[in-house]
Amino acid sequence: MQAITVRDRSAGVGGLSPAEMPYPHAAENDVVVRVHAAGFTPGELDWPGTWSDRAGRDRTPSVPGHELSGVVTELGYGTTGLTVGQRVFGICDWTRDGSLAEYTAVEARNLAPLPADVDHTTAAALPISGLTAWQGLFDHGRLATGQTVLVHGAAGGVGSIAVQLAREVGARVIGTGRATGRDRALGLGVDVFLDLEADRLEDAGEVDVVFDAIGGEVLDRSAALVRPGGTLVAVSMPPTVQPKDGRAVFFVVEPERARLVELAQRVRDGRLKPMVGAVRPLAEAPDALAARGVPGKTIIRVAGD
Repeated sequence: MQAITVRDRSAGVGGLSPAEMPYPHAAENDVVVRVHAAGFTPGELDWPGTWSDRAGRDRTPSVPGHELSGVVTELGYGTTGLTVGQRVFGICDWTRDGSLAEYTAVEARNLAPLPADVDHTTAAALPISGLTAWQGLFDHGRLATGQTVLVHGAAGGVGSIAVQLAREVGARVIGTGRATGRDRALGLGVDVFLDLEADRLEDAGEVDVVFDAIGGEVLDRSAALVRPGGTLVAVSMPPTVQPKDGRAVFFVVEPERARLVELAQRVRDGRLKPMVGAVRPLAEAPDALAARGVPGKTIIRVAGD
């Protein structure tokens, strides 16, 4: 099968290249998925799991990409809950070959059924961004109706979904980002947008929850905005500054089938729209991973619908 692989950690995205790889083996409780569309995270070449398995052993050449939408072609021994020919979407294991390939083996529990009226491109933009936004806002941030949330990167892949979910529960939303994302964020329903290059972050005032997908200085300065009892939630790096009378949480998204089902239903109902940006073929995936500043989430089209 065709796949995008990486062998040399020091080469970064320059080390990505198309290659022939063996058809994947479906272990116990796995399924093999014919990938139709795949998503990736720009920084994943820095993740330890890209280079070694759970036992710490080198696993190169490895296949990046951890979001996928496709069709089940094979069931591993003991696999239940999914069937051959079923449309699915979800998250690949962090320490196994990923979705930038024609086929990939995935734990069945990490996948959810994909409704026939949700296309593969949209579905591939949903798993990591959608689950990260949900878990950050509600599981860790405990956001509730009537509260105020500050979403950094409100026009980005994760931030845009966080804005929509927060609005749905009746929260007041302040969004931040570059000026180029202002119209997109306002269109999603933010009450106030702050340009991080021109406006004062402190003008946001006190908030109940900060949801940060940017990190760095923005994350550090945000700790002072958390009101007593509130929460600073970070997904790009652990916070180095703690809120004075609140909590700080850093987390890595967890696969969650039931929540994926709920997110897909929101897409069907028109309540949630993932921000899909460029859609590129598998052969152009190395260039896509190297690109920066592209609006929305780039999706790799592996097979046609």
